[in-house]
Amino acid sequence: MRILDRYIFKELMIPFTVSLGALCFIVFTKEMLRLVELLVSKGVGIMPVLNIVAHLMPSFLVLTLPIACLVSSITAFGRLSFDKELIAMRAAGISLLRIAFPVFVFSFMVFLLTIYLSQWGQPWSNVSLKKLAISLVKDQLTLALDKGVFNEPTKGMMIYVPEPEKGKKAEGIFIADQRDPTKPFIVTAKNFSMLHDPKQKQLGFRLFEGTIHSFPNDITQHHQVTFTTYDLKMALPDTFNTTKPGRKGYDYLIQQLDESGWRDTNSLRRLMEYYKDLGFPVATLILGVLGLPVGIVSKRSGRMGGFAVGILIMVGFYLLNVVGEFLVTTLILHPFAGAWFPNVILLLITCTLFYRASRH
Repeated sequence: MRILDRYIFKELMIPFTVSLGALCFIVFTKEMLRLVELLVSKGVGIMPVLNIVAHLMPSFLVLTLPIACLVSSITAFGRLSFDKELIAMRAAGISLLRIAFPVFVFSFMVFLLTIYLSQWGQPWSNVSLKKLAISLVKDQLTLALDKGVFNEPTKGMMIYVPEPEKGKKAEGIFIADQRDPTKPFIVTAKNFSMLHDPKQKQLGFRLFEGTIHSFPNDITQHHQVTFTTYDLKMALPDTFNTTKPGRKGYDYLIQQLDESGWRDTNSLRRLMEYYKDLGFPVATLILGVLGLPVGIVSKRSGRMGGFAVGILIMVGFYLLNVVGEFLVTTLILHPFAGAWFPNVILLLITCTLFYRASRH
């Protein structure tokens, strides 16, 4: 039996790895153009880009792990059934429930990984990715200023640093600031350094020994100010806020619903999301077992067919989630029931198909 368990586990691992890689690549294509732009246009190195990919992976895996678990189960048992190996196991007196034991173990492992990523990995990734974004903004400015070309790090600001001589540090900087069209000005300085103030969410330059040229509304006038040290700052977008994104607490949502007589649809949706935090990973367990009878039925579909059947089942699961949310917002179901409604339907289908397969 241990040999059989290892054999089935191996049959699950191969399509799981292939399908997980394919699904992550499909989800990743949406971000690929931005990353290529960072490499080609912004001058960001390959290692920072790979670091971004690593930070994006938890969000991708939370979505792709349940699908890959389902596809691997369908593909593995579709092949076992098509090659008559499943018939040989049943003829040897092994029940379908015992054959499914490795599937339970495999699905449970994927479930643990999914719940870990959804509860801890994804929030950590969101905060770390924003910190990395600020670091890349700093690096992008530094890289741009070292190239001896005009660069626009932010809208309305043009910066130029002369090409340094070989073996020497770049000196001199030219900045044309038109972020406020009514008060444009030009700054030239002999030297500069980078500034980073995360508390104030600002990034900029410290300029040394330079001049500020401004042009009042009267075109016949020109203002010139000489400085020894001058700080020119740029405000970071709100999307670079490194604080952990907050979410309304459970007690707060219950209080809001009590005050509205449980008719506030926004609070109902948010409360439903709380219950889904556990409901969605649990679906991984059910999907893994569901793939066993589905694979037996669709044994002639092949690996690509198993992938297609798995995607169709996930589309159906998504539609069940939409139906559950609709029933909650129309005050037919409690948010807890709406969050677990897809899992209950999926479990009933799984039990029915598994019973029919075991009786066949």
